[in-house]
Amino acid sequence: MELNPLLKGLTCFACAAPHDPRVLQTVCTRCGMPLRVDYALRDFTPSGPPTLWRYADVLPLPAKDAVTLAEGFTPLLPAGGGLFIKDEARNPTGSFKARGMSLAVSMARALGARALSAPSAGNAAGALAAYGAAAQLPVTVAMPEDTPRAFIEECRHYGAEVHLVPGSIADAGKWLKANGPKDAFDVSTLKEPYRIEGKKTMAYELFEQLDRSLPDAIVYPTGGGTGLVGMWKAFDEMQAIGWIDARRPRLVSVQAEGCAPVVKAFLEHAQKTEPWPSPQTSAYGLRVPSPIGGFICLTALRETRGTAVAVPEAEIAKAAQELSRRTGIDVCPEGGAAWAATKKLHAGGWLKETDRVVVFNTGTGLKYR
Repeated sequence: MELNPLLKGLTCFACAAPHDPRVLQTVCTRCGMPLRVDYALRDFTPSGPPTLWRYADVLPLPAKDAVTLAEGFTPLLPAGGGLFIKDEARNPTGSFKARGMSLAVSMARALGARALSAPSAGNAAGALAAYGAAAQLPVTVAMPEDTPRAFIEECRHYGAEVHLVPGSIADAGKWLKANGPKDAFDVSTLKEPYRIEGKKTMAYELFEQLDRSLPDAIVYPTGGGTGLVGMWKAFDEMQAIGWIDARRPRLVSVQAEGCAPVVKAFLEHAQKTEPWPSPQTSAYGLRVPSPIGGFICLTALRETRGTAVAVPEAEIAKAAQELSRRTGIDVCPEGGAAWAATKKLHAGGWLKETDRVVVFNTGTGLKYR
């Protein structure tokens, strides 16, 4: 097994307990919170094909040992004025989840996993099924029973075992813990360390695509929060490398009014999120009532002088359609929520017309139709 020689170890985000990166790890063995991947950081020049593996110096294993479907380096498309859309729908399986699953499955295989499992609101299950197939590892997923059919059939198409569970992704996770295969390694959001490493490459790409600079603000639809946490982590790495100074893009967490644990905690100045009762939204990727990394999302928002916005359900589909008609991009409901929040922040003056703003479209809208 060959890992990146710059990989130093794993450290708990909450209690700082160290963990061995050469052992299959889920959460911190001391406090049960997510683990952070640490490197001996040094300057490097991104190189190689236009995938996230251009940034192998800050990833846990070399590209030659990766389970990859050419994920990452998605286009950054102008949307008028200082607005840009980062279109993650161009990834394998049609969403940003491909980034995290490439890293999670690569490391799980490298460290000896024999099978994989995860609960999902939709896109993560499809990505896990595809990358599990590429790694020749059996996959079991559990999803809410009202998940759109396209997500379910996608998983079956790749050979995954699919279980549909009443309730939300939290209920699917509970079902999988009680009933899932006991030999399967859990790659749930922030329940293992490496999905963050795949998602953080979105920030590295922005830096490269914006000619070695960063935007003033990043508007990001937030379910489990891995992408938000990953980009926040990447900014610290970039500063340590010497690419940027202490200034950061202001991070904006966008959720639906029917499931907004991060927004509620942020507005109440809380240090952690609380479980959201009866989560409801058609933007299924945002229907995550109990994000384990909620406390990290809150830290990221506050450290970057960001904010959090809950979008009314009635505005989500309308905003997705509006952005698609404005840009020609296939916008998913989560991307629609991000666009609605961007308009609200511009109207209220939190975003200025002179700001350079990146709005994330996290996946294709085709699976929802």
